[in-house]
Amino acid sequence: MPELPDVTIYCDALARHVLHATLARIDLSNPFVLRTAVPPIGEALGREVIEVRRLGKRIVLGLTGELFLVIHLMIAGRLRWLDEKAKPPGRITLAVLTFSTGRLAFTEAGTKRRASLHLVHGEEALAALDAGGVDVRMLSLDAFSERLVSANHTLKRALTDPRLFSGIGNAYSDEILHRARLSPIALTQKLGPADIARLHEAAGDVLNEWIERLRQESGGDFPNKVTAFRPEMAVHGKFGAPCPVCGAPVQRIVYAENECNYCARCQTGGVVLADRALSRLLHKSWPRSIDALE
Repeated sequence: MPELPDVTIYCDALARHVLHATLARIDLSNPFVLRTAVPPIGEALGREVIEVRRLGKRIVLGLTGELFLVIHLMIAGRLRWLDEKAKPPGRITLAVLTFSTGRLAFTEAGTKRRASLHLVHGEEALAALDAGGVDVRMLSLDAFSERLVSANHTLKRALTDPRLFSGIGNAYSDEILHRARLSPIALTQKLGPADIARLHEAAGDVLNEWIERLRQESGGDFPNKVTAFRPEMAVHGKFGAPCPVCGAPVQRIVYAENECNYCARCQTGGVVLADRALSRLLHKSWPRSIDALE
């Protein structure tokens, strides 16, 4: 799922292409992408785009008349700016938005239709789509600490909770925790002040570094490759690869449709965390430490 850095780059590109442009037409290739009926989608036509903003992992196009088009890419949704004569990508296109400056294709790979488009009226209706999380880069250490320990959850769960923090998902939480040298299953209310300070700094640094990296990669335009798995990442998606800090093989915990990647030597004191599938299968053969695994 595109997270804060990716969504920021999309917002940058949209601002350059559609800010102060008029929305002339909306073609829905898949009617199920539109999740609202009031106001009707036709109300958006002929209106000027007066702002582009990020709302968690959503992209918001503010239109005149207090209307907001809200795009949620979910896992496989992507945006493409179409050249003048380019055709929208075949079966993966959900919608095409035509502006006075050009066309935007909203696509989604795969068969699961999770991406969505909302049209809402007024800030109150827009706020109803906001889970309440705050950008960690905007939080002081004290404010960050207060949110983090407001409930006793694992660090992985707390960082990815949209009610606490905005725009952090599976990929960047792995990178943040590795940078902070903290276990993904450490409990928030068990952390000391030094741990919280290190996590706060790591969160801001990782997100800012990736925003800059992706800006350079996109060259100021729409990103061509939005993925949660990047070769420059330290641990996310790197199961079995050497940790860039200590060289130990990166470990993982698999759950539902996700996995958590971490370095046992850097983050868990050498302890290999139990994986629900493999540790149950291997029982006594499951390695308890990174040294036993190696």
